[in-house]
Amino acid sequence: MSSGTTWDSLLQEAQTITGSNQNTVRDSIVKSIYQAAENITADVVTCTAPERTNWDRKIDNILTSRVWGFPIMFGVLAVVFWLTIAGANVPSSMLATGLFWFEDRLTALFMAMNAPDWLHGFWVLGVYKGLAWVVSVMLPPMAIFFPMFTLLEDLGYLPRVAFNLDRFFKKAGAHGKQALTMSMGFGCNAAGVIACRIIESPRERLIATLTNNFVPCNGRFPTLIALVSIFAAGTVSLSLSSAVATLAVAGLVVFGVAVTLFISWTPSKTLLRGESSSFSLELPPYRKPQVGRVLIRSVLDRTIYVLGRAVIIAAPAGGFVWILANTMVGDVSVLNMVAGWLDPFAKFMGLDGFILLAFILGLPANEIVFPILIMSYVSGGAMMELESLADLRRLLVDQHGWTWLTALCTLVFALCHWPCGTTLYTIQKEQHRWRWTVLAALIPTSVGIAVCIVLNNLVRALGLV
Repeated sequence: MSSGTTWDSLLQEAQTITGSNQNTVRDSIVKSIYQAAENITADVVTCTAPERTNWDRKIDNILTSRVWGFPIMFGVLAVVFWLTIAGANVPSSMLATGLFWFEDRLTALFMAMNAPDWLHGFWVLGVYKGLAWVVSVMLPPMAIFFPMFTLLEDLGYLPRVAFNLDRFFKKAGAHGKQALTMSMGFGCNAAGVIACRIIESPRERLIATLTNNFVPCNGRFPTLIALVSIFAAGTVSLSLSSAVATLAVAGLVVFGVAVTLFISWTPSKTLLRGESSSFSLELPPYRKPQVGRVLIRSVLDRTIYVLGRAVIIAAPAGGFVWILANTMVGDVSVLNMVAGWLDPFAKFMGLDGFILLAFILGLPANEIVFPILIMSYVSGGAMMELESLADLRRLLVDQHGWTWLTALCTLVFALCHWPCGTTLYTIQKEQHRWRWTVLAALIPTSVGIAVCIVLNNLVRALGLV
């Protein structure tokens, strides 16, 4: 074989000789490699614990079966979200109480120093209040969700999820490895985009990159959980609120996966037409999770990292929102003016101008969208001490007219809108073309706007609100 011979040229030559397609040739080669490896190691490697292998196979027969695989996946997802939602309420309330108590102390300090109102407003009501909301809303859910997600990863279950989803991505004209990159997107969409490097085909790598944003990243989970918890708690009994919230968040995640598959299928049949590639996924053995290492890794590498990034971005964002809310043009603040401009189109989507403005201002990081919305609602008026979900519900429903439809459209748009600034920058660095970066922003945004418009107008036409 000459040095200029490539893997693709060899596949084409083998395809010509055998009369088979490239996928069949590729599968045959991979099968031959594994068979040769088994023959080489047959006389060297011995199995000292055959019962372990049998148990692995018995468990896989259930977890990866066509009958039980997906119900178990949904059940595991629901349990993780239930533990996150049920466990985050109390610590979130305690954090909010403590942080806003400290806000009162800061206010007293500024008053004792005879500081001007604008200085107190910018630093305490803007910067500090934004940080307090980010920490109280985000920290408890992340501190519960990330360790459990990392535990499933360490246990060896996540590769089984990819195995179950493989055939669906192939039917969508995408690569089976996209299931792995999508799973990475649950942690961070920018990381999911980088993970697309494992897909050899440029066409399928691009499809995976363009659709990774449809799975909610860790920056969007706190918003989804908070909104679902607020409205679930107000529509059902307290004993059922966690279960309803769990099913709602799990349903949103499944909806995101379904949209990922549909949007992957669309360009694979039009703009990025081609034949999907095959790949071999070797399932690792199950192992006992190293709980200590999992906790350290999830807390330091994920929880603290994500929270730190959110805090760094939320601090200037909080100050900027306060400036907008307190810079007057006539009798109207700039914040209210911009929200008013956006309001007609936002109402057509089932939102309002403040919600849409919060998503726009939250472009640097998804983590700050909900805190910016809260700050926008309370800025320019009487400051509120929002120390519980009940207080948040009163703010949204009683003072700003939210309905269950408003919450649903906000949840859908939180799931389907432009990627955060970090993800867009990562896409540009990976694809090296601005048109793909722009398309990566336009595709989810167009889907989110379209779904919200259809949902809002359909529900109102049926008279359900």
